[in-house]
Amino acid sequence: MSKVTCDITVSVDGYAAGPNQRMDEPLGDGGELLHRWMFEEAEANAEEVEKITSAGAYIMGRNMFASGRGDWDLEWNGWWGDEPPYHAPVFVLTHYPREPVPMKGGTTFFFVTDGVESALAQARQAAGDRDIAIAGGAHTVNQYLAAGLIDELRLHVAPIVLGRGERLFEGVGDLSLEPAGASRTELVTHVTYRVSRRG
Repeated sequence: MSKVTCDITVSVDGYAAGPNQRMDEPLGDGGELLHRWMFEEAEANAEEVEKITSAGAYIMGRNMFASGRGDWDLEWNGWWGDEPPYHAPVFVLTHYPREPVPMKGGTTFFFVTDGVESALAQARQAAGDRDIAIAGGAHTVNQYLAAGLIDELRLHVAPIVLGRGERLFEGVGDLSLEPAGASRTELVTHVTYRVSRRG
């Protein structure tokens, strides 16, 4: 049976992005340091990257797709160039409708205006028997954690302190996190939890 997973990289103080996110610094001040492990230790972390990119469908917040709020810049098709790494349907949570955006390599971005449960239902249908991944950012992950809709949380903890920014676990309520695996390299510690609600 398919499950809902989430992979997210955080600093040791729990931030998935630094302060002052903007077009030229989409992860905020210092936020690019979170993901050094994916590029500087690509071979050592290949198994983790494979897990991140193996879902049958993805869900992300608008800020993970594009900087800014309000009406869409229809020339903007995401941060990843012509061939995003997802190679599957991606459902973007937004308050502003937009037509789907097909990209090279099998990624199509769909824009969902009626909430997290609707996005998950559409992602389940698209994924078939494959897993659905909540891709981020932290605000989106927190919404799914608060709703009890994530089965497996895979944290990638970078050995940096950001101090401010977009923080994971804000407003998620009383979670039960059962450790299900861990590994590490110099630039990251990977910890997997099975997630449930207490009570």
